[in-house]
Amino acid sequence: MQGMVLAAGVGSRLEPLTTHTPKPMVPLANRPAMEHILALLANHGISDVAANLWYLPDQIKSYFGDGSKLGVQLRYSEERELMGTAGGVKKLSGFFTETFVVIAGDALTDVNLTELISFHKRKKALATIAVKPVEDPTHYGVVVTEEDGKIRGFQEKPKPEEALSFTANTGIYVFEPEIMEFIPEGTVYDFGRELFPRLVKENAPFFAWSTEDYWCDVGTHAVYHQANLDIAQGKVNLFTPDFAQVTNGLIIGEGTMIAENACLGGANVIGVGCQINEQAYINDSVLWDRVTVGNRVCIEGATIGNEVKLLAGAVIPKACVIGDRAVIGPKAHLQEGEVIPAEAVVE
Repeated sequence: MQGMVLAAGVGSRLEPLTTHTPKPMVPLANRPAMEHILALLANHGISDVAANLWYLPDQIKSYFGDGSKLGVQLRYSEERELMGTAGGVKKLSGFFTETFVVIAGDALTDVNLTELISFHKRKKALATIAVKPVEDPTHYGVVVTEEDGKIRGFQEKPKPEEALSFTANTGIYVFEPEIMEFIPEGTVYDFGRELFPRLVKENAPFFAWSTEDYWCDVGTHAVYHQANLDIAQGKVNLFTPDFAQVTNGLIIGEGTMIAENACLGGANVIGVGCQINEQAYINDSVLWDRVTVGNRVCIEGATIGNEVKLLAGAVIPKACVIGDRAVIGPKAHLQEGEVIPAEAVVE
């Protein structure tokens, strides 16, 4: 089976976490998001995989190489200019010779791709979208279908009282190679804005498959933070080789040192080589690698980038996000939801 990972995005809504890190490399439980996606593909027998790249491509290539450590054969398509989701697939039209899966490299999901592909083939579909029921459609593009699952329309982030559907587009697709005939050559072209409306208009065999499996689009600070805690709380199944075991809601990276009288509450994901000093308190937080947490520092529901230094007595409240290598001075008190740029110094 063949697959494509969409990995060209910048991830501007995740800044400053993406200042030095491409969005597919943003860690989920101390592993790049894209690593979990490649492991998911391999688990479902999808081993011939391409990824399109644009922002900081060398980080992705140097980390994954040919993909063999994850059980896939991985090739790359570097885009000089962003081609859009469908345009990036079209650029690889010579690669796809059979039914193939397209999935975002920055999602978190344990969706059953085998069942999705089986549904697609039973329906003799040209294209199939995996959709998931949601309680509030205002944050999603929703898919409107007939009783048999055939897609007849879309709504973008409708108000609940105006929604024609409460099933969200997950950005996980199955296509036949013939889909390339619907995508123009050498131009920016998007699945949601252009290709999918065209398929509906031309009455193509275009279906939605509904799932209750775990899925989230890691596109905002809040969702990113919660996705990490969901992993720590055992809410999502991961197939990444040698993934660290979760113990009591904690994921702690190799080489991290934690003082005996430091206190870790709730669920936490703490990266590699961190130093948690005396009487520090960390609750429901995500720390990347090599973070230094000084004596009596309090971190409550925050996300902390690589190599950040939190000096003695600093207070980091809920929903704060701190970029790489920032320094938060002793006894500094951030405001709830404050975002600190990479390399910033806060006195």
